Amino acid sequence: MKCFVRERLVKRMKNIKKLKFYPLDKTNWSVFEQLFESKGILNNCWCMVWRMTAKEKKNNTGEFRKTYLKQRVDDGVAVGIIACDKEKAIGWCSIAPKHTHNSGLGGDSKLENIWSLTCFFILPAYRRQGLGYLFIHEAKKYAVENGAHYIEAYPVEKDSPSYRHMGFIEMFEKEGFSHTGKKGKRRNVMLYDLNNERK
Repeated sequence: MKCFVRERLVKRMKNIKKLKFYPLDKTNWSVFEQLFESKGILNNCWCMVWRMTAKEKKNNTGEFRKTYLKQRVDDGVAVGIIACDKEKAIGWCSIAPKHTHNSGLGGDSKLENIWSLTCFFILPAYRRQGLGYLFIHEAKKYAVENGAHYIEAYPVEKDSPSYRHMGFIEMFEKEGFSHTGKKGKRRNVMLYDLNNERK
């Protein structure tokens, strides 16, 4: 399946044509750290909401969350990908094996080799140009390269008052994800079969 963004949005990508995408690891933690400490992001989050264990939740502060995520990165655990404009991180997509998350996401627990896409953050100057679609495209490639069979996402409607960082239904529909259910009042569970990327 061709990526929607390559066909329909490329003319709008004034600021993002030359972006590079990298898995977050020890070598680029510092640029990721700068991104998460920039204005416009909940810098006490550190993308740990869906990752925290019961033990970690006992120390549920921004400082501890940062420490917990850094430990995972240092241990070589996949947590996501960053978009960089030259040496500066300008966006983040959380994409990682579902088993590295806690049980709050919902979805199909019987599928094997499934990865979860749970979050986007993009600096204001780079928004509304299709970067979300590019992130989905890169997330598919990253998951395939690491042996995933499926990606599960948990988007909401565009008028949702919460969980907007998890993306919107429309963009995942356009990228070939299918609806498989709901979790709670707002989050939708959507699935992509990565065998489509191997054809």
